[in-house]
Amino acid sequence: MAALTAALLVADVVLGVTMPSAVPRDTYSRSQLVLVVPIVASGVVAFVLAYRRPKNQVGWLLGVFVLLIPLGSTGSNYLDHGLYGLDVPGALIVPLGLTATFVGGVFANILIQLALTFPDGHLLSRRWRVVAWVNAAVGGSGVASLLDPNAAGDAHRRLPNPLGLTGAQDILLTIGIVQLVALGVLVILTLGSLVIRFRRANHDVRQQVKWFGAGVVVTGVGVALGSGSSQGSFPTSPLGLASLAVGFSALPVAIGIAVLKYRLYDIDVVISRALVYGVLALFITAIYVGIVVGVGTLIGSGGKPNLALSILATAVVAVGFQPVRERLQKVANRLVYGTRATPYEVLSQFSTRVAESYAGQEVLPRMARVLADGTGAEHATVWLRSAQQLRPAATHPDDIAGYEPLTIRDGQLPEFPQAPRAVAVRHQGELLGALTVTKRRGESLTPIEEKLLDDLAHQAGLVLKNVGLSADLEARLDELRASRQRLVAAQDHERRRLERNLHDGAQQHLVALKVKLALAETLLLKDPESARALIGDLKGDADEALETLRDLARGIYPPLLADRGLAAALEAQARKATVPVAVEGEDLGRFSQEVESAVYFCCLEALQNVQKYAGAGAATVSLAKAGGHLRFSVSDDGGGFDAETATRGAGLQNMADRLDALGGEIAIESSIGRGTTVSGTIPVGEASAGDPGDRPGEHPAVGSLEPARR
Repeated sequence: MAALTAALLVADVVLGVTMPSAVPRDTYSRSQLVLVVPIVASGVVAFVLAYRRPKNQVGWLLGVFVLLIPLGSTGSNYLDHGLYGLDVPGALIVPLGLTATFVGGVFANILIQLALTFPDGHLLSRRWRVVAWVNAAVGGSGVASLLDPNAAGDAHRRLPNPLGLTGAQDILLTIGIVQLVALGVLVILTLGSLVIRFRRANHDVRQQVKWFGAGVVVTGVGVALGSGSSQGSFPTSPLGLASLAVGFSALPVAIGIAVLKYRLYDIDVVISRALVYGVLALFITAIYVGIVVGVGTLIGSGGKPNLALSILATAVVAVGFQPVRERLQKVANRLVYGTRATPYEVLSQFSTRVAESYAGQEVLPRMARVLADGTGAEHATVWLRSAQQLRPAATHPDDIAGYEPLTIRDGQLPEFPQAPRAVAVRHQGELLGALTVTKRRGESLTPIEEKLLDDLAHQAGLVLKNVGLSADLEARLDELRASRQRLVAAQDHERRRLERNLHDGAQQHLVALKVKLALAETLLLKDPESARALIGDLKGDADEALETLRDLARGIYPPLLADRGLAAALEAQARKATVPVAVEGEDLGRFSQEVESAVYFCCLEALQNVQKYAGAGAATVSLAKAGGHLRFSVSDDGGGFDAETATRGAGLQNMADRLDALGGEIAIESSIGRGTTVSGTIPVGEASAGDPGDRPGEHPAVGSLEPARR
C-alpha cells in the first residue's frame, strides 16, 4: 500500500508539473501540488498505525483514504493531459478519468467509517452495524456515476464514455440527491456516535476523542481560510496554501497521536488555551472594529484613519484584557474540566462531613474529593503520619498506586515528587499529615485556591488527630483479637496432639497387652509354662506402656525416636506387635521432630489397625527418601476392604491431620482379599545426619515440648 501510494504520488506530481498550458485555470492550478504535504503526512501516519496497531482498522482505513487521493488526482491529471495536450497514451485516458470520477465519490464514506470505529477500530455496539452497512451501500452506489455519458471529461471538453447510458441523466440526478441526503444523515449519526462514545468512555478514550475533535476543528478552519483566500477553484496566496496544507494534515496527525501517544500530550490544555485566546482575538477585533469603524462612521470621519479612535480602542482593550481573560479562562475550564465548587461550598461541605462523624475509612476519601473539587486539581491526596513517615491514606481519583511513603526529617514536610503543592496538617504544633494537589499541565493555583488549601489544612488537623487515634485503637483491638485467637488455637492444637498421641501411642500398647492377656488366659490350661513366660513378657510391656504415658506426661515423644531416629523406633514397636512386622528402610538420616513424630505415629496407627481389623499374617513398614520427600507405607496381607465405600475412622483422620499440617498427604489402597497399604509423603528437603539436638528446628528432648505442655 505504501509503495503504491508513493508511485501514484510521483505520477501525480509529474503530471501536475507538466500540465499543458491549454488547460483552463478553473480546471487545474499548479497550486494544487501543495496537497503533497498532507498526503505525505497522512501516509506516514497511516503506515505507522497499520504497522504498530495491525488489528485496529483505523490505520488501514486511513491508508486506503490516502491511497485514493493520489489515485483520483492522477486520473484527473491524466485526463487533462489527454484532453488538452494529447501527450499521453490514449487507451488509458477514459479508464483513468472514470476512476477519478468514482474515487471522488467515496472519500466521505471512508472518513465516516473511520469516525464510526475510532479509536479502537470497533463500532459502539452491534446496532451500529446498520449504519456501517448503509454507509458502505451509499459509497458503493457511486458506481452509478460511471453510467453518465459525460463522465469522461470536464466542463469544457468530453470524451465518449463506453459505459454511459443515453437518457440516464434524470435517474443519475435522483440517485445523486439521495446520496447527498444519506450522507447528511450519516454525518449526523457519526457525530452522535462520537458523542456517545465520549460520554460512556473512561479518561483515556475521552482524551482520544478530544484529539479527533481537535483535528476536525483545525481541518475545518484551515479549509475555510484557504477557500476564503482563493479567487478561482484553488487558492494561490501563500496564506491560503499554508492554511490548506495545515488543515488537511491536522486530522490524520491528530488521529495518529490519539491512537499511539495520547497519554503524552494533554489535549485539555490545548483546547482550553485555544478557546481562551480564540475568543480573546474575537474580543479585540470586535472592540477595535466597533470603536474605530463604528464610531468613526457615526462622527463622519469618511473612512479615513482616526488616531484618537485608535488610541481609545487600544486603551479599552488594555483595560478590559485581563478581566476578560480571567473570565474566559473560568468558562473554558468549566467547559473542558467540568463544574468546580466555590471555596465557600468546599468549606461548607467539609464542615458537614466532619459534623456527620464518618468513620476514618470514609472521612479521608471524602476529604480528598472535597479538596479536588474545590481546587480543580487533577489529583488530590491526603497523607497520614506513621512514625517518621508520611503515607498516602486517600486520593481522588481513587488510585493510590505509585504513591510511596516519604520520610519526615526534623518535623518538616519532605519533597513530594508527584505533587508541586503541599500543605502541612498540624494539631497543637504536632505534624499529623499533609494535603497535596496536582493541577493539570498549564494550570496553577489561584490566590483563592491557595487560601482554600490553607483553610482546609487548618480544619483537617482535628480530623486527622481523631483518625489517628481511631486507627491506633482499631490496631490494638485487632492485635488483642488475634492474640486471643492464637491462644485458643494453641490450646486446641495441644489437645488434639495429646489425643492423637494417646490414641496412637499408649492405646496401642494397651491393645497389645489386652491381646496378650487373652492369649495367656488361653495357655493357662493348655501350656502353663508358656503362659508363665508370656505373663513375664506382659510385665515388660506394661512397664513400656507406663513409660510411654510418662513420656506423654512430660510432653515429649518417645526417647528412642529422639535418640536413634525413625527406623530404630519403628523396629522396637514392630517387635511388640502380635503379628510379624518387617521394617524396611535405608539410612535415612534425621529430620525435624515434627516430621519424625508424624511418620512414627502414623505408622503406629496403621500397625494398630492391622492387628485389630486386618486379620493379617504379616505386615511390612517401608521408609524411603526421594525427591525431597519422606515416604512411608504400611502393608499387610489381610482380608482388605473396599476403599471407595468404607468410611474413615478416627485413626485414619488423625493420620491425615498430622500429614496435612506439614504439607503432606496420605493415600489408602485396599481391595477385598488382597490386603491393605497405607502410604504417605511429607516434604522434607535435605535430611541431616547430625545429632538430633543439633538439627535445625530441634531442641533437647526433655525441653522441646515443655512450653506447649504448660
